Amino acid sequence: MILDRDALEPLAAGSRLFATGAADSSFALVRDWADEVIAAGVPLVPADRLPGDTLCAVVTLAGSTTALAESLPTGQEPLRAVHALQHRIGAEAGAVVALNLAAENALLPLIAAAQLGVPLVDGDGSGRVFPLVEQTTYALAGHSPAPLALAGAGGELVLLETAPDRVEATLRPVVLSAGGWAVAACYPMRARQLRSAVVPGTVSRLLHAGRPGADRALAAPYGLRRLALGTIIAVEGGGGRAAHLPSLPSSVVIGESDGLRRLVRLEAHNEFVLALADGAVAATAPDQICLISSGDGVVIDVDQAEPGMEVEVVVVKAAPVWHTEQGRALGGLQAFGITL
Repeated sequence: MILDRDALEPLAAGSRLFATGAADSSFALVRDWADEVIAAGVPLVPADRLPGDTLCAVVTLAGSTTALAESLPTGQEPLRAVHALQHRIGAEAGAVVALNLAAENALLPLIAAAQLGVPLVDGDGSGRVFPLVEQTTYALAGHSPAPLALAGAGGELVLLETAPDRVEATLRPVVLSAGGWAVAACYPMRARQLRSAVVPGTVSRLLHAGRPGADRALAAPYGLRRLALGTIIAVEGGGGRAAHLPSLPSSVVIGESDGLRRLVRLEAHNEFVLALADGAVAATAPDQICLISSGDGVVIDVDQAEPGMEVEVVVVKAAPVWHTEQGRALGGLQAFGITL
């Protein structure tokens, strides 16, 4: 499959179906950026179709989408980040792969692949979205995000070398000092390693799900279920925070409009990680809990939830590896500082 300008719009639409934290202005900027560089198109290739020794670079946005809209890219950030990683590894990247496929993070790897003249791998390192660069199926397969190269819009170029569980803590202050966002090239892997670490086929699924009239469930490779339909009746803030997460805990309470008329409470630590229905556990991370506007189908971020909104609560099933003991430790409730 070739990803060209005709494929860009459905891919962009599919990338927002379950994406949180995507700002309209920054997303439009990255979509236009992709349109400028995609030219004749980028090959979309399954990991198992690449020669085994192909070096694959993961490309992602690090930092704030709001900062991206305020501090515009030069256009060379993906190239500079990958070139720095290549220099550190001593080999050229023969393919690019996504960290996750939420909004801008679905398009930046495409931009990098187009600029480098290499294929984009049909897959990602999540199958859903987690807030930390260390929360990936790549990490679950034993691969480190580091060495990690960061390229900022102000000309910054930083190479991080640290222990795998120290990458996020090291990365955040560097990104802030670079203006709040940067492009990261990380998780260098050979294709033979990537095959067992990637969640396969997710790019092509987004492409199909983003076409007009398509079912949103096409973007959920392991299944989707509706938990509740109703009205937000309360939004509550919380005190304290998990040391490694950037946002304060909060809760959203929804009154179910049909069925059992339950009270559904969503607990958020940077994202919704726990759903309780009349006090009983109904869904937890590592599955992704999404709050979706009933009117326009847009995903509502934690900080955008307001009383009176008509919403649907859906649960996106995580890849099987997230439901192992190791996967739950990295992406389950305990990773967000919650114990039941």
